[in-house]
Amino acid sequence: MSKRLLFIVNPKSGKGQIKSYLTDILDIMIKAGFEVSVHITQSRGDATLKTIQEAENYDRIVCSGGDGTLDEVIAGMMQVKNPIPVGYIPAGSTNDFGNSLGIDKNMLNAAQVSVSDNLFPCDIGRFNSESFVYVAAFGLFTEVSYATPQDMKNALGHLAYIIEGAKQLRDITSFRMQVEHDGKIFYDEFIYGMITNSKSVGGFQGLIKGDIGLNDGVFEVTLIRMPKNPIELNEILAFIANAVTDSNMVYSFQTRSIKFTSNEEVPWTLDGEFGGKHQEVTVSNVPKAIELVIE
Repeated sequence: MSKRLLFIVNPKSGKGQIKSYLTDILDIMIKAGFEVSVHITQSRGDATLKTIQEAENYDRIVCSGGDGTLDEVIAGMMQVKNPIPVGYIPAGSTNDFGNSLGIDKNMLNAAQVSVSDNLFPCDIGRFNSESFVYVAAFGLFTEVSYATPQDMKNALGHLAYIIEGAKQLRDITSFRMQVEHDGKIFYDEFIYGMITNSKSVGGFQGLIKGDIGLNDGVFEVTLIRMPKNPIELNEILAFIANAVTDSNMVYSFQTRSIKFTSNEEVPWTLDGEFGGKHQEVTVSNVPKAIELVIE
């Protein structure tokens, strides 16, 4: 009896290159013994809804698109009673999480991996009542990922993020927040913060410090304080550029759970998509919640 596979495709991710490989990818899946159904996403959130509706009818879901597409499938799978393995064929402009998992950028090679039996139980993040795969962030540049036009992302890749991000430097916004984790409480003013389960963010390696494991039960947290003079700003830039590994301007630590409280609403992004504005946020790690198919 054939195993059943649902292939969820975002045709707009990256440069739409999936269209050129679709026949070959389906051939790989069929030869691996799967009976394949294809769903083309119609709008934002469609992959989540399809996963919730159909997961119980399949043995595996494979998605192709950017990290946002994978995020939608995982968000749906986190709401399913009996989650099934998820394969990923990266087709976006950055693919941070695919890179962290070591998934081949070659779509046909990634397709071969997606139908293998090598399953990796991956940690998933809880953000209040929502979920995320690899990053929850606020502050400087976080609007870039969802505000940058798709055609610019397709044409320029990482450069598009830098161009859009540079526009925000004229008016740096900061947020005064209370932070609670592991029995500690501190207050500070931040221009940027991220809770991650990834080896890169925005396509840039090395920004996240520490020993990074994608199923170790903890997140890596990076919080950048508001600089009050050019010297402090240069120190932050040196940290980001990996010229220094430690800075008084940056909080960097690991935790299973963290809570942020602010008197004002703070805009957040989840895996590069707008995650709403919140005064209170609790982020927690759900260990080994979903099985991903990797090499």
